[in-house]
This record gives sequence, C-alpha cells and structure tokens, in this order.
Amino acid sequence: MVYISTYADRHFAGVESLWSAVFPTDPPWNKAAVAIPEKLKVQPELFLVAEESGEVIGTAMAGYDGHRGWLYAIAVMPQRQREGIGSKLLLDAEARLMRLGCGKANLQIRAGNEEVAAFYRRHGYEVEERISMGKRFER
Repeated sequence: MVYISTYADRHFAGVESLWSAVFPTDPPWNKAAVAIPEKLKVQPELFLVAEESGEVIGTAMAGYDGHRGWLYAIAVMPQRQREGIGSKLLLDAEARLMRLGCGKANLQIRAGNEEVAAFYRRHGYEVEERISMGKRFER
C-alpha cells in the first residue's frame, strides 16, 4: 500500500536516492542536500513523500505565496512510474494548496519533456503563453 505523508528527516536518504535517479542532470542547488533544508524553512507541510513498506518511492514539492500555488517537482522511482503514484502525490499537493486558499497552481517543466507535459495535461493543466524568466542570486 502506498502512503503519502509530509516529509520527515527519516526520509532524507530515500529522497536523495530518488532525486538522483529521476533528476540526474539537475544543478547543484536542486540536489537534496541543498533543496530540502531550504524547503523545510518555508511550508514544510507542502513537501510530500510517497512510501511503500518504508521505502521512499515518490515525492512532491509545492508552495503557496498567497497569490499563486506552485508545483516544483513531482518525482516517482522510474520502475514505479505509471502506477498512479505521481497522480496521488499531485492530488494530495493540490488538496493541500486549496486548503490554504490557493485558487490556481502553476508549474514549469523543461522544454521537450513531452512525457511529463502529457502527465500534467491528463490532470487538467494547460500550456499558458508566458515567458519564464529567472535570475540566480549568489549566496
């Protein structure tokens, strides 16, 4: 049975392993050792873990700024994809955002990632004509 819960310190090694498998080319600032402590400072209740028999098999990270919700990353172990785990994580994250008063969620995916785009389309997300811009700050 797959259980969705809020991230706890005991999940770290499993999340780190999962993210390494699912996001192998992510930049250093998205690695577990950096991203998790930062997320735990702000809305830790929006960092979800899917477990089965004590093993981390999926995660979802979301946020809400009082205006819009954001889905930052949903990850499921490659060998467990297409079992509905990502959908369970997404629906739980959406429910948590709505309980906070969120009326709309945004997300970004890398161009060309059609498999992930199709996943979100199946859940009612649409491509919005926007230009996504960013600026990295030195820390």
